[in-house]
Amino acid sequence: MKLVMTLFKMSIIEDLEKILKEINNAGGVETSVIASRDGLLICSTLSRKQHPETFVAMCATMMGAAETAAIVLGNGIPERIIVETKDGKIIGTGVGPKALLIVISKPHADLGLILLEIKKSSDKIKKINVHGKV
Repeated sequence: MKLVMTLFKMSIIEDLEKILKEINNAGGVETSVIASRDGLLICSTLSRKQHPETFVAMCATMMGAAETAAIVLGNGIPERIIVETKDGKIIGTGVGPKALLIVISKPHADLGLILLEIKKSSDKIKKINVHGKV
């Protein structure tokens, strides 16, 4: 039974990795990550040098702070956060109640195209049944 569960989990991770690879093929996307809302790494195309565990923890914190601020103002839950720097953008969005999709783009990437790809990828992630993990 344990082997079946391990294979099931591997299949889910493989499906999530496929989705990340697809979004990475969108023009201007450098890398992408799926994390839990509490900042735990689920799946990533970040290199180990980029410290994915630390990165997702910080992104989850930013998303949580943005949600809290918007709710306090009576604006509801934000659809996404975007951090723009001279070297690119970090775009984070909720994927269901327990997960986040985070995309890093190049500085001059077409934001509209990337947001469209994020929406498509988010919908695919939501359809993956992981017993409440994503």
